[in-house]
Amino acid sequence: MLDLRTLVPWAGGRHVSSPATRDTDPFTAFRREMDRLFDDAFSGRWAAPTLTAAGTMVPRMDVEETETDIIVSMELPGVDEKDLAIDLTGDMLTVKGEKKEEKESKEEGRHVVERTYGSFARSIRLPYNVDAEAVDATVDKGVLTLKVRKPAEARSEPKRIAIKGGSGAKTVEAGTTTAPEGEKTETTAA
Repeated sequence: MLDLRTLVPWAGGRHVSSPATRDTDPFTAFRREMDRLFDDAFSGRWAAPTLTAAGTMVPRMDVEETETDIIVSMELPGVDEKDLAIDLTGDMLTVKGEKKEEKESKEEGRHVVERTYGSFARSIRLPYNVDAEAVDATVDKGVLTLKVRKPAEARSEPKRIAIKGGSGAKTVEAGTTTAPEGEKTETTAA
């Protein structure tokens, strides 16, 4: 039988999971990420991309659809353009990248070098296949913006379909109907 106390990271004042277990246990990592998401959502702050213990960066992604385009924005502070790769396979758009950061400080009798490495890959499935020529990518002030032009068939206006029912009346245009005997009658919306 499962001991439920092992699921709680504390048990009567003593810590159950070790730091090594915390970093490798997928359930603990999932719980920590969910806690972070709820903390961010309810505190009203949305932080910059996070770096997990495994060195994987999770950048924020916004997707917006207009009449002619799908616009994908990703916050990538400190990531150079040369460290980004954007791939398009059919309807799957993938952005991969790597962030390398090095800080060095020299003071009296002390020399400190801190290095941070992180990589990420984010994918989004588009509602249609896209030609690579229809994607424009720009980076401005740490924000990658991908503008994906919709194909012509995705941009066309919806067509109204006539409904043929048992009464014989069908919709011809908005506001008018055709009666079974061929008489045209006006209808009003109430």
